[in-house]
Amino acid sequence: MIQFKLEGEFIPLIALLKATGSVQSGGEAQTMVEDGLVKYNGVVDYRKRLKVRVGDKIDFMGRIIEVI
Repeated sequence: MIQFKLEGEFIPLIALLKATGSVQSGGEAQTMVEDGLVKYNGVVDYRKRLKVRVGDKIDFMGRIIEVI
């Protein structure tokens, strides 16, 4: 599990995937979200501009990112 310390109110999902090193580019992150490879709090979510906040968990291809 990766713990990501949030600075501010939220971080866009695509930016979170880039910041944690889960993807190499925003375009790659966008494709992963569009293909349904990302779960937001246990549910597949296709929103690219999803605002991720403290307490949320992102499951990306078996890797869990917990926002603290």
